[in-house]
Amino acid sequence: MAANGPQPIEQARNLANKRVVNDWMQAIANSSPDTVSEALANAYSDKSSWRGSHPLNEANGIKDIENTVWKPFLESFDQLERRDEILVGGSYRNKVGETRDLVAMVGHYIGTFRNDWLNIPATGQPMFIRYGEVHELKDGKIVRSSCLWDILDVIRQAGFWPLPPSTGTEGLWLGPYTSDGLVFTEQNMEIGMASIAQTLAMHKTLGDYNNQEIDGRDGLLNMPQKDHWHEKMMWYGPSGIGTTRGLDGFVDFHQMPFRLAFPGRTGGQNLVEANPDKEMGHYVQIGDGPYSVTGGWPSVVSPHTGGMLFGVGATNKDIEMRVMDFYLHHEGKIRENWVPIDVIHILLQMGVDVMARVEQQFGKARLGL
Repeated sequence: MAANGPQPIEQARNLANKRVVNDWMQAIANSSPDTVSEALANAYSDKSSWRGSHPLNEANGIKDIENTVWKPFLESFDQLERRDEILVGGSYRNKVGETRDLVAMVGHYIGTFRNDWLNIPATGQPMFIRYGEVHELKDGKIVRSSCLWDILDVIRQAGFWPLPPSTGTEGLWLGPYTSDGLVFTEQNMEIGMASIAQTLAMHKTLGDYNNQEIDGRDGLLNMPQKDHWHEKMMWYGPSGIGTTRGLDGFVDFHQMPFRLAFPGRTGGQNLVEANPDKEMGHYVQIGDGPYSVTGGWPSVVSPHTGGMLFGVGATNKDIEMRVMDFYLHHEGKIRENWVPIDVIHILLQMGVDVMARVEQQFGKARLGL
């Protein structure tokens, strides 16, 4: 086994981790601004950290997590509930040999948008807040949460769109085709390790692909990634990109635009190896039955030297991308891929402050301009 990477985990520990994190996160979502401190204290260690989508970014310690993240969130969304579509767990050994127990989740927070949040005006209507979350446990508590909440999609649902039209289809993500995303039963560890191995093999084809030497669309359709994707694959992208279907849809509506904009990208394990002294590349690689998860903070780093993306031409800046990938492996292939990405953070590095655009636009609306 390599010094870092996915590790087999004892089944009873993995199941216990998943159940307790599920209970904690449900309790936090079901709390109120007045009671959330108790729910957070039950779940988090005193020296815990929380990192998430821009403009939330980072919080350290329970009180900071409460004041930065959860109290404003609970004050804004009434009748809040949490609906997980995928809940899996595993163990990952990092570059310095530390083993991390992890629980990873995809789903939606659902509530009535009663009060403004992050300067996004309340609508009084139901709001679906898409999330990808990875929680790291140590000594029976969460020590770090990495949470990509799709804030751009909240802006979209609130009635303002600050970008050119998405190439894919906007809207709610479907749950797994197999309807078994909440993995609360024992799984064959060999299947789980095979799932993450397939994901990493697919990632290698992406990393080995030379954007500058192999021709565009046909090259992407015919390169070895095609051996790993199911013919009915679904790629669920964040707001600003959208959802695609089939390898051709994935290539046309996401992969080509990104690779044209970022021809010199470095990601995944390649980024880990290129930055041995930094917390870059994957902080999670887990396989749990037919599911696998990877993620990095950042997952990808690339100079923005190529074509137009999100309506922005080449900036020649090095752009970091916060990404998670959740995969369903079915019939020997990758059938579905849910991909939370912090698009607002990418745009901020490219010189586009989405939150400032939102505040300006909604501010004018309040003034009747």
